[in-house]
Amino acid sequence: MPRMPDPVVTQIRAWHDEAAKTEPNDPTAMALATASPDGWPSVRMVLLKSVDADGFVFYTNKESQKGEELAANPKASLLFHWKTTRRQIRVTGTVSHVSDTEADAYFASRPRQSQLGAIVSQQSRPMADRAAFEAEFMALRDEYGDERPIERPAYWGGYHIDPVHLEFWIDRPYRLHERQIYRWDEAAQNWSYGLVYP
Repeated sequence: MPRMPDPVVTQIRAWHDEAAKTEPNDPTAMALATASPDGWPSVRMVLLKSVDADGFVFYTNKESQKGEELAANPKASLLFHWKTTRRQIRVTGTVSHVSDTEADAYFASRPRQSQLGAIVSQQSRPMADRAAFEAEFMALRDEYGDERPIERPAYWGGYHIDPVHLEFWIDRPYRLHERQIYRWDEAAQNWSYGLVYP
């Protein structure tokens, strides 16, 4: 898969670092758009866990709606929107799983409560009773206590988005916004850069 040019990775990190100083909550939040096999789009917020020249990584339940959609159609889009800095980054790319080793390492770094939450939540499945769900969580917390290691469940893992298209959007006066576009050309095996009208 194509690696992002160094200036692109530098710009992504710089914009994120600036937003981290001013965003009131979750500067790593990004909208993730997937589509069902019959074409129905779906979008939700997830958290970016890492970015480098190889792409973007987030973690979730692989049996959730997004996990099932990505299994059937491993293509997705991301959108970062930072209101305080008046900037956006749009990403489109192909999706693959991170390795079990990477997923284990990240899962081990999470707070214990979040680890237990990943086990007890049947993400995207119908829930009959909220109180029963919370009681199940409390029972699991008591079962594991404060010391027992918590293993990553097999249905929970990481996703890697390998970009083929990126857009950096900058707010400008009079709605004369700036849109910088990077596209991967598979035939030429290189990235192109250009501007498009707002």
